[in-house]
Amino acid sequence: MPLSRREIRTRATKFAKQWAGASDEEADAKTFWYEFFHIFGIRSRTVGSYEVHVRKLDDALGKIDYFWPGMVLIEHKSRGKDLKKAAIQAVDYLHGVKEHEKPRYIIVSDFARFVLYDLESGVETELLLEDLPQRIELFDFIAGYEVRPLREQDPVNIRAAEYMGELHDELKASGYGGKELEVYLVRLLFILFADDTGIFEQDAFYNFIVDQTREDGTDTGPQLARIFQLLNTPEEKRQKNLDERLKDFKYINGKLFADPLPIADWNGSMRVTLLECAGLNWSRISPAIFGALFQSAMDAKARRNLGAHYTSEQNILKLIKPLFLDELWDEFDKVKGSKPKLDQFHKKLSELRFLDPACGCGNFLVITYRELRELEIAVITAQLKGQQVVDVDKLVLLNVDRFYGIEIEEFPAQIAQVAMWLMDHQMNQRISAAFGEYMVRIPLRASATVACANALTTDWQGLLEDSEVAGIPGRTRNDVRYDYILGNPPFIGSKLMTPEMRTDLLRIFPGVRGAGTLDFVCGWYGLAAQYMWAHGDKQTRSAFVSTNSITQGEQVGALWGPLLAKGIKIHFAHRTFRWNNEARGVAAVHCVIVGFADFDVDKKRLFSYADERGEPNEQVVRNINPYLVEGPDVVIGSRSKPLCAVPEIGIGNKPIDGGNYLFTDEEKAGFIKIEPGSKKYFRRWLGSAEFINGWQRWCLWLGDTPPSELRSMPEVLKRIEAVKQVRLASKSAPTQKLASTPTRFHVENMPKEAYLIIPEVSSERRPFIPIGFEDPKTLASNLVKILPNATRYHFGMLSSTMHNAWMRSVCGRLKSDYRYSKDIVYNNYPWPEQPTAAQQATVETAAQGVLDARAQFPTASLADLYDPLTMPPALVKAHQALDKAVDKCYRPQAFANDAKRVEFLFELYEKYVAGLLAGVKKKK
Repeated sequence: MPLSRREIRTRATKFAKQWAGASDEEADAKTFWYEFFHIFGIRSRTVGSYEVHVRKLDDALGKIDYFWPGMVLIEHKSRGKDLKKAAIQAVDYLHGVKEHEKPRYIIVSDFARFVLYDLESGVETELLLEDLPQRIELFDFIAGYEVRPLREQDPVNIRAAEYMGELHDELKASGYGGKELEVYLVRLLFILFADDTGIFEQDAFYNFIVDQTREDGTDTGPQLARIFQLLNTPEEKRQKNLDERLKDFKYINGKLFADPLPIADWNGSMRVTLLECAGLNWSRISPAIFGALFQSAMDAKARRNLGAHYTSEQNILKLIKPLFLDELWDEFDKVKGSKPKLDQFHKKLSELRFLDPACGCGNFLVITYRELRELEIAVITAQLKGQQVVDVDKLVLLNVDRFYGIEIEEFPAQIAQVAMWLMDHQMNQRISAAFGEYMVRIPLRASATVACANALTTDWQGLLEDSEVAGIPGRTRNDVRYDYILGNPPFIGSKLMTPEMRTDLLRIFPGVRGAGTLDFVCGWYGLAAQYMWAHGDKQTRSAFVSTNSITQGEQVGALWGPLLAKGIKIHFAHRTFRWNNEARGVAAVHCVIVGFADFDVDKKRLFSYADERGEPNEQVVRNINPYLVEGPDVVIGSRSKPLCAVPEIGIGNKPIDGGNYLFTDEEKAGFIKIEPGSKKYFRRWLGSAEFINGWQRWCLWLGDTPPSELRSMPEVLKRIEAVKQVRLASKSAPTQKLASTPTRFHVENMPKEAYLIIPEVSSERRPFIPIGFEDPKTLASNLVKILPNATRYHFGMLSSTMHNAWMRSVCGRLKSDYRYSKDIVYNNYPWPEQPTAAQQATVETAAQGVLDARAQFPTASLADLYDPLTMPPALVKAHQALDKAVDKCYRPQAFANDAKRVEFLFELYEKYVAGLLAGVKKKK
């Protein structure tokens, strides 16, 4: 156990006085450093060695004065010698040190001076012997007080996971597998962490494996089993003649080592892997991300891309800060000047309960616990007001037993519980460093509750009852409550769910129209809302990371309609951002974060991203609707007819031909060469890709061809027969029926006049969905929407920023691309209420200006023209004029930005829908 800071400073003062008066004859380096380590209560020979021989870079033999593997290398010189040269000499020795034993620190000294080099941070610090008592904190790493900053991308996290993965493979190959292997590895994980963080004596486990097991590994399994047994045995119940080297392994409890495991058979290779793993500095491991890395390392394929398999701390903080953390820090700032209020706030912190119902390896719970403990340190500091700490254990009120998780797989559930213990220990080290009194919670008496269960079929309240109600007289189910429900449920789209998943999901949304379109994550939203409604005390808040599809298209009505109807309000939201993931070969995920509760708040926080990979801009708004824009709580449902008096939109032609009627330029030329009579039946064919990119494709349209002409073209008949067979082979009865008319399309939509064409899918990068007029001789495919009888006014309105802002807010997405729909986007669009004839004429003139600007670049495709990097200035200017004309149709004042446009449109939509409902009631 580390000494208190007072004792260390007292010893340092005595040391400095003693050695300041020592003569050159009395100045022995070994004695100097033996007594230096004694300042911290450390026996130098138990953690390191004097006069360690190594090979230098030039292959010459060198001698390190003192070496503590993985921690510090010391080079000592006579009084007055050049310490710069001593440092260069020390660095040269590193070449001969094994990779896993390389130290973080180098100290050089000449009795009167010290220079400390932190090889990790690059900081160099020099001090005199007489200043040692005042600056003794520089050597906290020797005392065991230092808490190292943990970096997500620290290579030690990756290396540790890789070594554990290799150990997993070797044990599994030996025949040790299943649940026993998972528990075995979780126990090793805890031991390795304990070996470097003060739970055990430094390197007790590493040294035990080196000294007490054979190199061929044959006795490693029994020796590990012995350690497991010891860690589950209180000191007072251990045998009195226990080997001294085993006494360093303290009683752990927490049921981690309770269940007996089969003894594993090891070999020399497995033992080497274990030593490589134990040789790493586990004090630098981050419990927040290592759990996920550890789980992934068990899969050889996933191991090749380990960086992909954890949720970054940055993304977790995006959720927990607006959900509760910012508010708690604000409250602390208000009460820190009052001791009674501060004590009450501290008690409140310790009583908060958190549930992650899809916790995986526990990263959300771990980071949440860490951040609350950091806040507690600030609270305790304010409570003490400079007073001396007597018993730090009694000052700390927060513990892991207020944290709950549900995870469907057993292995990550076990990792999550251990990760919480590891983080608790790291925060206890942080407390020790902050207040100079050692704190450790061993044996483990409190633990997080992590249930291995299906979160969508489990009673969430039951976890609380089991841990905080059962066995407590007078306490009932209704006396305890989760304060916050949070997490990152699975990203599984509606079409990718298993039948069992779909059954679980639909059970949560009985009778809800459109529930079949919901993504799997919606189940967690539904259950969190049901939990709030069941308790009705307006206490619980929730937030989840989700794919952005739950705030787009059809899913909005199915998910948010029922929730809003029963009082759910969105408190904060992060609009679409790209999931932080730097791993190569892993598809980007576009996410949102939504925080909600069954009560309202005055100020709501909306985070938007100009760059989906960048930092958000925060805006305080009056209301956030389910599309994550400021505006009233409206849900845009599927509508079969336009909301306003405008032409109806439809899809293009759908052949269901197996590609037999579609041709490229080359294919068309080749076909006409062998069947000349077919030339007049070819018509230009446009889908989204062809329309936007200017690609040429052709369709052999035979629907109106007389039978006699068809029979005169044998190659055409072959195509017709091929289409017939494609349709007959379909599993769809309607498609099979179409085989009787193989020259006709499944859907035929061929306007007689020029029509507007709107791509169904368009890149998110474009400021506008490119639309345009098309000749009636051209056939549009079912991958575009077409608007017959459209005028330049309609073209102008649909090409405007106003309409595109609406589209971006309510449309569905294909990956990140916009998906333009008839029933959601177009039919619900609120056109201007009563534009004057002059206003409409101005829009038509501006719309023609856009068409004219395009025509200036006849060789450019729409993709070229609407790429934000290559959009011609003339076209930009034409769209600006169009936007000005369209905005005037809605109101005289200009709109500051797209957010204001969308807010206005939602209010107008609400007005139109209210008018329709009033009309229906009046008719009745």
